[in-house]
Amino acid sequence: QVQLVESGGGLVQAGGSLRLSCATSRRTFSHYAMGWLRQPPGKEREFVAAINCAGRTINYADSVKGRFTISRDNAKNTVYLQMNSPKPEDTAVYYCAANRIFSMSLEYDYWGQGTQVTVSS
Repeated sequence: QVQLVESGGGLVQAGGSLRLSCATSRRTFSHYAMGWLRQPPGKEREFVAAINCAGRTINYADSVKGRFTISRDNAKNTVYLQMNSPKPEDTAVYYCAANRIFSMSLEYDYWGQGTQVTVSS
C-alpha cells in the first residue's frame, strides 16, 4: 500500500503561481511512476501530468503544457506540480497518484486524498 499526501493547494489569482507537493513515507517511492490528475467542478477526472520513476520521461495534457511542470525528488519521496500562469479553468481538486508503470491515463494504482486549487480571475 502506498499512502500519498498532497499539500499546497489553495486560492491563487490567474497569472500567479502555485506549487503542489505530494509526499509518501514509502521507501520504494523511486519504484513508482507518478502522476497528477484533477477533477474540475461538475466534470470528470482528467489527466494533467506524469513522470516516470527516474524523472526522465515526462508528459503533459495539452491544456497545461508550457504552464505546469511536474518534477520529483526521490531522496525526499516527493513529487511536485509547479503551476505557473494558472487560469480559472484550472480550478479543480488535484490528485497525485502512483503506479508501477508510466501512465498518461487515469489508470493508477494508488491515489492521494486530493487538494483543492481555486484560480480566481
